[in-house]
Amino acid sequence: MFIRSAAVQRLAAIGRRTVVVSSHQCSRHAAASSLVIPSTTNGGFNNSAGDEKRRIASGTGSIEIHPRALSSAAAEAKAPPAAPPAQQVNSFPSIVIGPNHALSPQGSFAEAQAAFLEPPQDVVESLLDQLIDRKVGVVAHYYMDVELQGVLHAVKRRQMELLHRQQLEEEDGGAGLDGGASSPSGGTARKIPPYPLVTICDSLKMGDDAVEMCARSNVSSVICLGVDFMSESVSAIMSKNGYGHVPVYRATAKHIGCSLAESAEGDNYKAWLNKNAEGERKSLHVVYINTSLETKAISNSIIPTITCTSSNVLSTILQASHQIGPKELQICYGPDTYMGDNLVSLLDAVISSGWSDERIKADLHPSHDRSTIQSLRDNINVYPSGNCVVHHMFGQSVVDTVNNDYKDAYVTAHLEVPGEMFQIALKKSLDDEGVVGSTSNILNFIERKVEAAAGEIGVGSSQEKRRLQFILGTEAGMVTSIVRSVQDILDATACQNVEAEIVFPVSSEAVMGVEEGEVGVNNNSTLEVVPGVAGGEGCSTAGGCATCPFMKMNDLDAVHDIVDMISESSANNELQLLKHLPPNRLQGQKINGKSAIELGIEPIVFMREFMQKKKLSDELVERVESMAARN
Repeated sequence: MFIRSAAVQRLAAIGRRTVVVSSHQCSRHAAASSLVIPSTTNGGFNNSAGDEKRRIASGTGSIEIHPRALSSAAAEAKAPPAAPPAQQVNSFPSIVIGPNHALSPQGSFAEAQAAFLEPPQDVVESLLDQLIDRKVGVVAHYYMDVELQGVLHAVKRRQMELLHRQQLEEEDGGAGLDGGASSPSGGTARKIPPYPLVTICDSLKMGDDAVEMCARSNVSSVICLGVDFMSESVSAIMSKNGYGHVPVYRATAKHIGCSLAESAEGDNYKAWLNKNAEGERKSLHVVYINTSLETKAISNSIIPTITCTSSNVLSTILQASHQIGPKELQICYGPDTYMGDNLVSLLDAVISSGWSDERIKADLHPSHDRSTIQSLRDNINVYPSGNCVVHHMFGQSVVDTVNNDYKDAYVTAHLEVPGEMFQIALKKSLDDEGVVGSTSNILNFIERKVEAAAGEIGVGSSQEKRRLQFILGTEAGMVTSIVRSVQDILDATACQNVEAEIVFPVSSEAVMGVEEGEVGVNNNSTLEVVPGVAGGEGCSTAGGCATCPFMKMNDLDAVHDIVDMISESSANNELQLLKHLPPNRLQGQKINGKSAIELGIEPIVFMREFMQKKKLSDELVERVESMAARN
C-alpha cells in the first residue's frame, strides 16, 4: 500500500531539476474548422473539412459559420483591462509527451503532475488481484490526482492485457501461452472479467460504466471516486437499472463537496426558481448534471426539470424551444453561471453572423429560423451566482499570458470557464485551432490533432520534429488521460517526430512554496509544488484553484483501505463501510407527497430519454404546459 508521506517525499526529491528540451515550433495547416458545440448525435464535435466555412455540431446536424462573421462579432466585445504587472504570469508549466513514452515536465507544477504517471508494477498487480478476487469495480472522474490516476490507468491496461491473453488461450483449446499463465499470480483457474473493472470518465458515463460492470463483470460492489453528487448519481442510475442491491462506496467517510453543486443547494437558488415559477409563462428548468440529487428533487418540485451535460446542453434547449414554443418557453438554466453565459454567447454568434432561415433549418435545427433562435436566446434565464472554483481560476492574468505568449498554441476550454478564456478558445475554434466543450470533447480534440500530425509525418520520416502545444483550459487532473492517449497514438503510428506539449494555465497566485526540509529532504531550497501538500490544494487567494481540492480527497490510500475492508469481512469493517455510502438525505423523504428520490432521479431519466429519442418526453412537455395553465 502507498504511504502518503512517502509520496510527498517522492515529489520533493524531484527538486528543481531543469529539463532541457527542444522548442520546435508547430506549423499550422490551412485546414478544417471546428467551432464546436456539443452534440448528442456523436457525443463530441463535428470536425469535418471545409475551406472558408466553419462547422458547429448540433443535435440534428451541423452549423457552418463563416470565420470572418464570428471574428467580427467577437471583436465587438469590450476587451477587459490587462492585469497589473505584479499579477501577470510570465510562463506556464507544461508536460511534453514524446515518442517511446518520453515525458519532459517543465516547471515544478508539471513535475508534480508527472511524478506518478508510471506507477510501480507491484502496486498495479496487487490492486488488480484484489479487484478481481473481491469483484469490485472502480469508476473515477477525470479530475483525480495523478498518483491515483496513474495506478488506475495501469490497472485497467493490465486487466485488458490479461483478458486478451485469456482469449488467446481459449482459442488455443486451453493449452495456454508461456506455460498457461492467465492471471497476475500466474494461475490459470481465475477468469478475467470481460468489462474493465476500472474506468476513468466524465460524471455522466460513471453511472453507465458502473451498470456495465454489474451486468458484464458481475461486480458485487462499486467504488466511486469523485465528489458526493457523483456517488449519488451512480447509485441512482444503478438502482434504475436493477442494481440497487450493489453498494456504492465513496473514498472517504467525510463529506466531499463541490462548490458548483453547493451553489444550488442554498435558499438563493430555490428563491430564483420560485420567482421564475410564479408567472404565467411556460418554464423548463435545465439543470447541469453536476448537482446533488437533492437539488434535482427540489428543483423538479418547483419547475419541471431536465438534466443536461456540457455535451448536450445546446441540443436540449433547441429541442425544448421547438417542442414547447420559442416565444412561450422560458428556459431557466443553472447553476453554472459561466456555462449559461457561454451558451448565450454561442447563440449570439449564430444570430450576428447573418445566417438565413434556410441555413438554420438545414444545419442547426429543421424547425428553427432566425426569429425562433432570437426568441430562444432572449428567453434563457441564467442563474447569476454559481461557479466552479477550478474553472473560476482562469482570471485575467492567465488570459493575458495566453494571448501574449501562446499565440500559436491550440486552446481548449471547458464550457464552465469564464468568458475571457472561453472567447479565446471559441475564436481559435473557427480555424480548428481550439475547442470548447466537455472534458471528453477536449480529450477527443487533442487525440485528433496528434493523430493527424503523426499521419502526415509518417513512420520513419526524417522531417524535423513537430511539437503540438495545447493549453489545457480545465482541471489539471485530465493530464493523465491525455498522456495515456497521446502515448497510445504515437505507439500505434510508430511516429518518432511528433511531440505534444500540454500547458497548464496556472496563475502564479496558485503556486505555494514548500520547504524541502519539511518533507524529509535535507536541502533548504524551496520546492514550488502545485497542488500543495498543505491546506488549500493550490488555491489562489483571489479565488479559484489549480486543481480541485474536493476531488483530491480521493487518493490511492483510500482506495486500498476500501478494498481491504471489503476483503476482510468483520462487523467493524461492515460498520465502517456504511459510512462510505453516498449521502442519503432523501431516504424516506417526500416532497409534495412524492418520493424525493424519485423526484431527483426523474430529471436524469428525462435527459436519457431525450438522448435516445432526440425529443423531450411527452410527460415532461405535458408537465410544463399544465404548470403554466395552473398559473
